[in-house]
Amino acid sequence: MSDNVWFIAVQGQQQGPMSRDEVVAGIQSGRFKRDAHVYTQGMDSWAPISSQFGDAFGAAPSPPPPPPRGAGAHEIDYELFGEEMQYVEITLDPGEACIAEAGAFMYMDPGIQMQTIFGDGSGQEGSGFMGKLLTAGKRLVTGESLFMTLFENSAGGRQKVAFASPYPGKVVALDLRQHSGRVICEKDAFLCAAKGISVGIAFQRRLGAGLFGGEGFILQKLEGDGIAFIHSGGTIMSRELAPGETLRVDTGCLVAFESQVTYDIQMVSGIKTAFFGGEGLFYAALTGPGRIWLQSLPFSRLAKRVLSAIPHQKGEGSALGSIGNILMGGDS
Repeated sequence: MSDNVWFIAVQGQQQGPMSRDEVVAGIQSGRFKRDAHVYTQGMDSWAPISSQFGDAFGAAPSPPPPPPRGAGAHEIDYELFGEEMQYVEITLDPGEACIAEAGAFMYMDPGIQMQTIFGDGSGQEGSGFMGKLLTAGKRLVTGESLFMTLFENSAGGRQKVAFASPYPGKVVALDLRQHSGRVICEKDAFLCAAKGISVGIAFQRRLGAGLFGGEGFILQKLEGDGIAFIHSGGTIMSRELAPGETLRVDTGCLVAFESQVTYDIQMVSGIKTAFFGGEGLFYAALTGPGRIWLQSLPFSRLAKRVLSAIPHQKGEGSALGSIGNILMGGDS
């Protein structure tokens, strides 16, 4: 296939046709990276560029280290209840435990012991008090508390504990073993998880995503081999992006994505659209492969609508305002 015509997909944008030598030259110049995909006549579908042009890249880079596992997350059972105001009920065997953000607790059986801990209790804090303090201190960067709450079953039988989402929406259970052991989410999305799940921070390497992504340079990173729960506003949508497929979304609607998904921020084209379209100047561009989760009603959008509906002064909610209050016998 050395004489074939090739097409290249870079972050969802197709380029070509071009010869094999042109593709190789693009690789050697740095124009085409390993995350690009290629297609030519005779292929069933798009394929990673390294599978067809591996020699042009030279030696393959070392694979990233696997996510930290520690002693392994506790295996918990759970059940979700509700439709628009959901909560999750977790059943713990004797000795099992789970962690949660402050304020998420709803109820628990008498055999559950609750205690406040530094960090996430995953066993990855390092040795000694300073190691735990350093891990817990990272949470301050995401705007969270230094502490988390640990719920442990100290009884002889199975016990239950429940956690509720803080505003109308959906609770989603993520088995991190099905997502390569790591999921990136917005900093307020985490609700609770099995003990052993690491709740850390993920710095955005792209300057655009950091400055204009709506979450700053920092997102939350959930790692481990157990179940974690995230919550969203409104209805949640889950979608699998194909290699090279790009989806553009409102930055506030992004809840979570797998670590292999490329996340960047792009500016809305057209000066009138940017300033008068009502959707902001920037949107997020998510490029596969990988799964993403989006929310239909970001809490910031809901709060903005509620604030705009609150009268600034008494009587402002009616068409006549203060004058109508006086005419109708209300207080002046």
